[in-house]
Amino acid sequence: MRGRLGLAPDQFRITRGAMILLFLEGGVSLVWLLCPPDTRALITEWLLPSHDSVWHQGRVWTLVTGAFLEPSFIALLLHALIMFSFVPTLERFWGTRRFLRFVAVTQIVGATAGTALGFVAGSGEQYVAGLDSFIWASIVAFGIVYAKQQIQFWGTLPLTGRQMMFGFIGFLVLSTALRQDWSNGAAWGAAMVTAAIMCSKRWSPALAWKRWRIARARARLTVMQGGAPSSVRPKNKPKRDEQRFLN
Repeated sequence: MRGRLGLAPDQFRITRGAMILLFLEGGVSLVWLLCPPDTRALITEWLLPSHDSVWHQGRVWTLVTGAFLEPSFIALLLHALIMFSFVPTLERFWGTRRFLRFVAVTQIVGATAGTALGFVAGSGEQYVAGLDSFIWASIVAFGIVYAKQQIQFWGTLPLTGRQMMFGFIGFLVLSTALRQDWSNGAAWGAAMVTAAIMCSKRWSPALAWKRWRIARARARLTVMQGGAPSSVRPKNKPKRDEQRFLN
C-alpha cells in the first residue's frame, strides 16, 4: 500500500459489498420518498426500528430492515459519498465476507442500543434509520486499521487515519449534544465501541476465538521422535553421527 491515501480518481472504485449496501439502501429509500404519505407511514411502521415497535410491539426484524431505509435525501447522498471514498478500502483489506459481517454486527448493535435507550428513558417515538450506525463504525475501524496512514481528506487536508477518526467523533458528540438526539447518539456510540472491539488485537472476539483454538490444538499435539511418543522416548539419546551430515 502506498504511503498516502487520497481521493484520486482511481480510488473511486466501489467494491462489491459496498455496492450491495448502497443499492439496497438507495433503492428502498427512493421508493419510500416517492410514495404518498399514507404509504410512507405504513412502510415506516413496518421497517424502521423504534423503542415502541421493537420493545412493545415485538417487531424485532426492524433492527435489520431499518438499515435499508434512510428518510433524509441529504443523508442518503452523504452515505453514497462515503461508500465511494474510504469504505471500499476497508472491504479490500478485510474481504467481502468479513466486511459484511462487520456491517451486520454494528448495525444490529446500534439499532438495539438506540431503541433500548428510548425504551428506558420513555422518550417520544424516535426511529433509528439508515446505515448511520455502520457509517460511524467504519470511521472508527478506518482510524484503527490505518491509524498512522497519511490520507488527503477531500484531497486537500493532510491527516492520519487516527486524526480523522477523532475529528469525526468530536463532531458527532457536539452535534448530538446540540440536537439532543440521544437515541441516535446511543446507537452510533454503541456501533463505534463495537467497531473498536472488533478491530482491536487485544479485545477482538474473533482473535480470542482463534487463540483458544490454537491453544487447544497445541495441547493435543505430541512430540514424536523416531516414531515414538515423547512419553516413551529413550532416556539416553543416541549419539549423532556427524559423518552422515554435510553442509
